[in-house]
Amino acid sequence: MYKIIEKEAFSERVFKFVVEAPRIAKARRPGHFVIVRVGEKGERIPLTIAQSDPMAGTITLVVQAVGRSSKKLCALEAGESITDVVGPLGQQTDIKKVGTVLCAGGGVGVAPLLPIVEGFHHAGNRVIVVLAARTKELIILEEQMRAMSDEVIIMTDDGSYGRKGLVTDGVESVILREPVNECVTIGPAVMMKFVAELTRKYNIPTIASLNTIMVDGTGMCGACRVTVGGKTRFVCVDGPEFDAHQVDFAEMMSRLGAYKELE
Repeated sequence: MYKIIEKEAFSERVFKFVVEAPRIAKARRPGHFVIVRVGEKGERIPLTIAQSDPMAGTITLVVQAVGRSSKKLCALEAGESITDVVGPLGQQTDIKKVGTVLCAGGGVGVAPLLPIVEGFHHAGNRVIVVLAARTKELIILEEQMRAMSDEVIIMTDDGSYGRKGLVTDGVESVILREPVNECVTIGPAVMMKFVAELTRKYNIPTIASLNTIMVDGTGMCGACRVTVGGKTRFVCVDGPEFDAHQVDFAEMMSRLGAYKELE
């Protein structure tokens, strides 16, 4: 059992959990994720680790209540426990000093982007972050992003906060004003697709995290199968991060929508 130390509501459906998991906190690196389970017969839920505190022995998870299992998890309160937390899993982010790194996050994708921003910052890079959401209330982790980056640009669909427009508007505004050596994008598949199309036009190497398609987390179920560079890859064991210019996003989005009616 893994005790919930702290719970915070970012919005009506998005919650932050600080969970007691000392071994995971010590071993975790940017890009890693965990599998959580609520109840002995609960569904496996893959969640990227947003932050960790090895001294306190805690990890931070950001969860959006979407289906039955995630709603059950989000109903837990501080002091209660998550039945299972397994990890860290996946391949860690390749972080090195490259110059200027542009990080684009949308919705709850901002959570797994945070440790990557932190990693590139500590590696000595200039880090510019673009955070995007439909409205002001859905922008998360802004304060933490500002602490680890040189600049944060906020984009909202309705113009209620920051600039009005899409994440790609913010990304292109940076590209047009200064050289960008690498881009990292995490968020809805359609968002990552359009960021990748934009950076391809400017020949900027781009990494996308495909964590939203994971289920089992061990490579056994095959649900996270994606095509990258014409070859089949499994997000949970080969990723979750891949060259965004090589990902078949059309295939990925088709598979993500396969069970929408049942959900």
